Amino acid sequence: MEYFLTEEQLMMKELAAQIANEKVKPIRAELDEKEEFPREALKAMAEADLYAIFVPEEYGGLGGGILEICLVLEELSRVCLGTSTSYAASGLGAMPIMLGGSEELKARYLPQIATGEKLGAYALTESSAGSDAAGIRTTAVKDGDHWVLNGTKQWITNGGEAEIYTVIALTDRGKGARGATFFVVEDGDPGFSYGKKEEKMGLRCSATRELIFNDCRIPEDRMVGRKGSGFILAMRTFNQTRPGIGAKSVGLCQGALDVAVEYARQRVQFGKPIISFQAVSHMLADMATLTEASRALLYAVCRHIDAGNKNISKYSAMCKVFTSDAAMKVTTDAVQVLGGYGYMKDYPVEKMMRDAKVLQIYEGTNQIQRNIIGQELNKEYGRIKESFL
Repeated sequence: MEYFLTEEQLMMKELAAQIANEKVKPIRAELDEKEEFPREALKAMAEADLYAIFVPEEYGGLGGGILEICLVLEELSRVCLGTSTSYAASGLGAMPIMLGGSEELKARYLPQIATGEKLGAYALTESSAGSDAAGIRTTAVKDGDHWVLNGTKQWITNGGEAEIYTVIALTDRGKGARGATFFVVEDGDPGFSYGKKEEKMGLRCSATRELIFNDCRIPEDRMVGRKGSGFILAMRTFNQTRPGIGAKSVGLCQGALDVAVEYARQRVQFGKPIISFQAVSHMLADMATLTEASRALLYAVCRHIDAGNKNISKYSAMCKVFTSDAAMKVTTDAVQVLGGYGYMKDYPVEKMMRDAKVLQIYEGTNQIQRNIIGQELNKEYGRIKESFL
């Protein structure tokens, strides 16, 4: 379909596709098998200025919007979701700084992220705080001109590989969610260490580790935004980044569909390519329809956000939940189309299916996304009813 992308957007998309095909596709199975972080692929992305896309021009970036970064993520995810997640996590880590950081913090960290010289990571999740983001227990206590952090973050993407971490911690236990604040923690800060590297069902080349803060001392100027603004900043960050999950979902759908169609055209049973059988062709038709519907919603939501609209939480949630559910179905059906071959590691669809599941979980489970949508609908229809009274 024609989505009226600009020439520059098409160039970004083509460049990302080229890197995915040349640098990632030949080694994706090996990266998955060895659980090896895709350092060389990320280096190629940095050399192509892909990290600069989401950073404002005044800090060394290209000043692209949500649509531009999603176009890149879509192409990378078509080939390997683990690699695209490692790339996207740097942008997620940078987002709180872009949205709430001081000019000094932006000038210090964003240029390093824009060049890919340093990777970013975002640290919110804990054993007691997942869907309930307000349940964090990590604390930050002021001590002279430093903050002292104590606690453990869990399942942090790029953990142990990134150099710049945006970490949310409680600065006032008595205020609950209103007592949370973001800080920038650097690799090598005293009292900051890494726990175990998780073994995962999917995204096996993407590093997921614990972050451990044991009297971790950081300078007071590393606080992001105002004291107590952390929870609001976390929600604002997710509103901006959840379409990225949509982009990864669309890319994964397209990658699985491509493999399934190609296989169905070549696989002969009963003297015919299996794509000629209605049972198979209808599965492919549904997969293609879900993929295109997901892409249309994704691009529309991206443009809505990039236009500067304020009411974006509902649409970001819709984008995340619809596209990730589609990715789970499309990849599962791709395995079915390939039959026994689909279950084998010789073909990429079993990896795609394993990778797809996490899209329904991270950055807020799909159950939480439906809660957000429902709450926003309740508010909207409440206002509509009042306008008729």
